Amino acid sequence: MLAHFNDLPPAAAQEALLACCASPGWAARVAGHRPYPTSADLIVTGVAEFDALSWPDLANALAAHPRIGERPEGDSEEAAWSRREQSEVQGSAELAEANRVYEERFGHLFLIFASGKSAPEILAEARGRLGNDEETERRVVRGELRKIVELRLERLVV
Repeated sequence: MLAHFNDLPPAAAQEALLACCASPGWAARVAGHRPYPTSADLIVTGVAEFDALSWPDLANALAAHPRIGERPEGDSEEAAWSRREQSEVQGSAELAEANRVYEERFGHLFLIFASGKSAPEILAEARGRLGNDEETERRVVRGELRKIVELRLERLVV
């Protein structure tokens, strides 16, 4: 799969990367470093470019994610990955309310690396993070999104 990714035309490579992180600038920069000798090189570069994103870039990438507990629609790779990552999470009134309160408090959706987490664990995390100040929460969101991006980069070339 890495060879296939390396051989994609630039626009197609960027499109594939947007399923990992919906930041066009990030996707262009990561695609621009091709060819990658190993999958690990792609992941290291992708994470380094992610770490350099400003908060407005992250907020744009964040806006592409579905709310936790809501089933992502569509047949895009990003939607399929979101469904897989949230497979343990069933929508509930409590989670919907936590999402609403969180969005009201911070101005963006609640994001968590959901792979392997149960709905009660996610609900507890959402409620706990409501006590964060904005700067702390932005650091937490960056870390959660970073884990998602890293996992998706791995999936892209496996």
